[in-house]
This record gives sequence, structure tokens and C-alpha cells, in this order.
Amino acid sequence: MSLLVVGLSHRSAPVSVLERASLSVEARTKLLQDTLAAEPATEAAVLATCNRIELYADVDKFHAGVAELSTLLARHSGVGLDELTPYLYVHYEDRAVHHLFSVACGLDSMVVGEGQILGQIKDALALGQELHTAGRLLNDLFQQALRVGKRAHSETGIDRAGQSLVTFGLEQLADGAEVNAWAAGKRALVIGAGSMSSLAAATLARAGVEEIVVANRTRARADRLVEILGQAGVPTARAVEMDAVADELARADVVVSCTGATGLVLTAKAVAHALGVAFDTAAQTPEAPAAAAPDALDQHAAWVENGSATAAAQDRAVRRVPVRPAATGPARLHLLDLAMPRDIDGAAHRVAGVRLVDIESLAEASADAPMAADVDQVRTIVADEVAAFGAAQRAAHITPTVVALRTMAADVVAGEIARLDGRLPDLDEKQRAEITQTVRRVVDKLLHAPTVRVKQLASEPGGAGYADALRELFDLDPQTVAAVSRADLNDPNRGRS
Repeated sequence: MSLLVVGLSHRSAPVSVLERASLSVEARTKLLQDTLAAEPATEAAVLATCNRIELYADVDKFHAGVAELSTLLARHSGVGLDELTPYLYVHYEDRAVHHLFSVACGLDSMVVGEGQILGQIKDALALGQELHTAGRLLNDLFQQALRVGKRAHSETGIDRAGQSLVTFGLEQLADGAEVNAWAAGKRALVIGAGSMSSLAAATLARAGVEEIVVANRTRARADRLVEILGQAGVPTARAVEMDAVADELARADVVVSCTGATGLVLTAKAVAHALGVAFDTAAQTPEAPAAAAPDALDQHAAWVENGSATAAAQDRAVRRVPVRPAATGPARLHLLDLAMPRDIDGAAHRVAGVRLVDIESLAEASADAPMAADVDQVRTIVADEVAAFGAAQRAAHITPTVVALRTMAADVVAGEIARLDGRLPDLDEKQRAEITQTVRRVVDKLLHAPTVRVKQLASEPGGAGYADALRELFDLDPQTVAAVSRADLNDPNRGRS
């Protein structure tokens, strides 16, 4: 196994960089294809969410792999390599496995313990399978990551700490109030109909909003989401075209936006117009890309790393966002922007009566720690699973060689039985069968102990060389071993849930 991951996340890069480096589905597809075409990589998968972009690959050369993957990330993200490099992190082999398993458990999420990342890992695997860029290693890795994440959520209390970004964002909009009480009777506009927007609509419905309006570029997807909301018992839900957003904005109390648009969906001027207030765009100074609150993020990272949290942090209900309050007076319009790059102009928080929460302000608010004991328990699960995965991969590496050895032994037995038939043609069927069975038992007994032992040794760290030793000792044909590996890789049931 030569697993390599190169990536950046809310831990390593400011939101402004993540925003610019975000990848569309088309860009992810091209990135995977180009990665597989690159010389050091034989498999590839990309995990891209609103707060991380990670490229996984099976490489045959570490340094060449790091250079190639970094260059490809820069090329497809549109951020120059010199600018991107300081924010990149690299994990290799067992550390790469440990990283993905931690991500799957929510330990590396902006909101520690959130479970939505499992769906995003599943999507990353599905894309790799669809494009045939995920081979045996990455199929095994991502399938195991999904199982580890589910295990962490079922066996520990991490769910008590974990929330989706939607839930966390709504808590920030509520500004300390209980979300259901805050949402009751409000009219909500959801822009987008993808997985995040659908989750937002469902969460708003559970919170008790009076009406949900869904706007999406593809009307059929908006209609489908409204149909699902109706089946879930939402009293008033309707779909509109994107060109109706301006009118619906004037009626809404809450707006959640998460689209795949590359430009702004809502400008500050449009927000001001919907509220009927003045907004002097001429006097507006463009917002410089801001780094995501280093102190808060460092605190959050240190907590996840060290597993410590004060009782006050554990008991604190919601940390209020300090940087996106309404410009003046109570908020009349609440905006939640979960898109990357952003859908809503960051200057909208300057509009009187507007409260804006976006990925950047969520990062600032995410430093509150959940229960340290739960995270410690999840860390133990991750460590155990990493060790088990490594052992399984090392054992799997030697399996084709063992199969080839047994195949060679079976061929020898068959040849000797055929030679016996020529020398003793008068043997009856019962005698011939007994001799054949005896020879096979002798060969099996001679091979049993060494093959079992070599599998055990190969599963231990540093055991990769046992396969080479076995091939050398028994003069096994490398083509035969490779054929076994290809047959295993082409198994149609492999890598499917």
C-alpha cells in the first residue's frame, strides 16, 4: 500500500482560499481523470466538501506523487501552486488511513461529530467507482471509512456533540434562542435543491416554520423537494423559478442558500432592495478575503488534538457569532449561506436589519468543545481500525502469491497422477482415487503451516517482503500472481455496499 492524500481544509487554510479552491462536479471529474493519467498514480478519489478538498491516490513514488497531486489540485482549483502550497497538508500510508477515518467520524469537521460527512465520503467513492479511478485500495479504504464512521456514531456519544452545519447555522441565526421557538411562524426561502439544501429544508420543517419556498436552477428538482416536504407533512411548501427569488426574498424571514453557482446568488444590493432600505454601493468598500479567525480555529484544533474541554465549554449552549450581526436594530431577515464559494455577498451584513451567517462565521463559532470523553473513545476506535485495516491490506497483498503457490502445487499433483496412470494403467478407479487423495493430503499438509504463518507475518508492520520471499523460494511465475490479483480486482461484487 502506498496511499497518499494531499489536501486543504478549514484547519489549514482561510475560508477565502477554500472558497476560491472549491471544485465543481465537472472539475472533480477532470481532476480524477488527470490524476490517473499522471505517472505516479494508479488510483484516485477526491473528497470535496464546503470546508475541505482532498485528493487520495495510490502512488508508486512518494515525492513525485506529492508534487504531481499538489500541481493537479492547483491547476483544477484555479489557485496558483505557490499560493496554495502553504495551506496543503500531506499524509502517507497509515497516517493517510488515520486521517480519512478521523474525517469519517467527524473528528476533523468544523462541527465536531457531525454525521453529514459520511454521505460526502460515500459520494466521493461513488464518483471514483463511476469513473473507474477507484481500484482495490481506495474501494477498500473508503468502504472501511464508512463503516468506521457508522461505528463511531453507534458506539459512542459523539452524536451528542455532532450537528450538521445546517443545525449549527440555524442555532447561530437564532442567536441564543431555542431554534424551534425562533423558527415558529417564519417564512423560509431555500435556494438550491441539492443534498445540503434538502437537509436545510427538512431541518426548517422540523423546526416549525410556517412556509418553505424552494428555488432552484432546475425546476424539476425544486418540485421534487417540495413533493418530499409535502409527504413529510409540511403544511405549505412550493417551488419557484430562480428569477422569482427577488420577489420571494421580500416575503421571507429566513433564507438558506447552497448552490453550485460560481458567482453570487444574492448581492447586498438585492438584499437591501428586498427590505426596502438604502444601501450605498458607491460608498461600499470591497471586502478583502478574510482568514477564518485563526485564534478560534486554533483553539478548536487544539481541543480536537488534545481532547480537553472545560466544564464551562461543555455546558455552554451556543456560542454567538460576533462578526455577522444585523447592521442596526433587530434582525428582520436572517441569511444562512452554506455554499462554497459563497452564494450571498458578505457585505449583506451591513444592510440594516440583516443577520448573516456563512461558512466563515461558522468557523469562528465552531471552537466550542463537545464532551472530551466521547472524542477520546472515538480516537480509540480510529486507532484500532487503522491497525486492522493495515493488517488486512498487508495480508491481502500476499494472498495472490499464496493462491499462485497452491495452484502450482495442484498442477504438480495433477502431473504426477497423470504420470502414474501411464506407468500403472491397470489401477481401478477406487485405487486411483485413493492415491490421488493421499498425494493431495500430503501436499496440503506440507503447505498449510508455511502459508498460514506467512499470512500472519505479512499482516504485521514490515511484512510486505514476505510475498517477495515466497515467490523467490518457490520460483513462482510473476504473471500467475498478477493474474490472481487482476481476477480479484475485477470481481463485480468488490467495492459495493
